[in-house]
Amino acid sequence: MRIGLLMAALLLAADQLSKWWVLEVLDLPNRRTLPLVEAGPLGLDLTMVWNRGVTFGLLSGEGPLNHIILAVLAAVIAAFLLRWMARAENRAVATALGAVVGGAVGNVIDRLRFGAVVDFVDAHGWGWHWYVFNIADAGIVCGVFVLLADALFRKPPASKEAA
Repeated sequence: MRIGLLMAALLLAADQLSKWWVLEVLDLPNRRTLPLVEAGPLGLDLTMVWNRGVTFGLLSGEGPLNHIILAVLAAVIAAFLLRWMARAENRAVATALGAVVGGAVGNVIDRLRFGAVVDFVDAHGWGWHWYVFNIADAGIVCGVFVLLADALFRKPPASKEAA
């Protein structure tokens, strides 16, 4: 469980620090977009987006309680994942769960502070833009990917049959 909690804390710190930097140092809300890297048809920009929904802007209602409901839902999911983390079968699962928990908590903090999640990473190529995201989102996606890979490819434990 320790490695999972360490991952959650590191990801949460990186997420909140990056959001502070984007909001306070770069003042991205007033700049809107800041190009970072252009490599031929590929690029990476900082683009300010206030995400009032969940992943990819889904459920982005404008009601006064929408951000509270989504924050509570994310907190409940994080609590479930913490319980799973305490019973993790291996380090990879514990680390992946830590990444998901850290990302979820980072986005909950945003919802409670701002009523929306601070998204700012805009990767694009060949005229196509991916959804704008943040470090918490990246941690959640990577964590879920590792959990899926573990579920699909981990060898089952050797049976303890008596010979």
